[in-house]
Amino acid sequence: MKIAILLILAVSLNAVSTDLNRQAQKHVDALMKTNWGQTILQLAELHAHTGGVLQDLVGAIEEMIQQMQDELDEVEYNYGVRTNEHNSLSLQYTQEVQDADIDIQRSADTLENLLYPRREQLKSKIQQLIDYQEFNRKTVDEETLIREQEHEAFEAQIAEFNDAVGATDDALNLLSTLTNPSLVQIQKFQSNLRKIEARIQPHSQHQTLIKALITLASEQNFSDQGIIKQIVDKLNEFRNAVVDAINAATAQEAQDVQDYEDRIEQLDAEYAEFQRQITKVTIDLNATQEKIEQFLSFQAQRQSDRNTAQALLDLENEQYADDTQIYTDLKNKLIRDIQVTEEAFSLVKSVDFSKIKV
Repeated sequence: MKIAILLILAVSLNAVSTDLNRQAQKHVDALMKTNWGQTILQLAELHAHTGGVLQDLVGAIEEMIQQMQDELDEVEYNYGVRTNEHNSLSLQYTQEVQDADIDIQRSADTLENLLYPRREQLKSKIQQLIDYQEFNRKTVDEETLIREQEHEAFEAQIAEFNDAVGATDDALNLLSTLTNPSLVQIQKFQSNLRKIEARIQPHSQHQTLIKALITLASEQNFSDQGIIKQIVDKLNEFRNAVVDAINAATAQEAQDVQDYEDRIEQLDAEYAEFQRQITKVTIDLNATQEKIEQFLSFQAQRQSDRNTAQALLDLENEQYADDTQIYTDLKNKLIRDIQVTEEAFSLVKSVDFSKIKV
């Protein structure tokens, strides 16, 4: 009976051992599909067949697991540092892009809403002042032409007055010699009166007096000294009136000249004031144009800064994406290697590799 029981136990133990070996073989086969598991199991088999101390292999595997765990921790730490650096750089470059956008927009607003309109206003003001100057010079030319025409008229009038005075003097001289005048002398005197009439303008206030004298002279034979005296008095009256007219015309000419010179002086002063304003506005225009160029230069520089910051941001994102991929791949590999090593470590401690096929 005891023998039967022992046989049953022996068979059962053998079955259990066989089953354990079968399960261990499955683990071995699974681990052999990985490079790292294959390496460890081959070392375990080599120790089993060469009689090496298994504990040395176990210690080496434990140290290896710890090294891989340390490496995983270092990878995690370095990636954390890299992530912090990325976040800092990303924030910096993003802020630089936003700051550049603000500067560019502000510059554009200043140019469009202030400097460009002001430049056009100043240009318009300068053109308006130039137009004023041109009109001023045109007025000067017109005033000068009128003055020349008036002066020519004055000289012609004075010449006529002088001729009339000369003819009157001739008539007076002729009358002073008449006692018993001949027909020739009378005709000569009458001719002088007509000559005086020809020198007097048709609408002159003296025209009536001269015509009356011509009528009177044509009806006389100049034998009556009383009549001669009347004619002489009238001629002297006429001569004095003409001299007064000459003096009045000369005085008026002098006043006209003074008025013209005052007017030209006024126009010249206005022209100089326009020129002073043009100079002042031109200085303002040049300053505005310089300001525009400064804003355009600043705008171009900020656009360049923005492009640089955006390029650095894009490059940083690309590099961080690459670093993240490298980190992920390395982390997953280390996790797999640790898992495989721990599984192999468990087998090395629990399986007799002299009975396992690797």
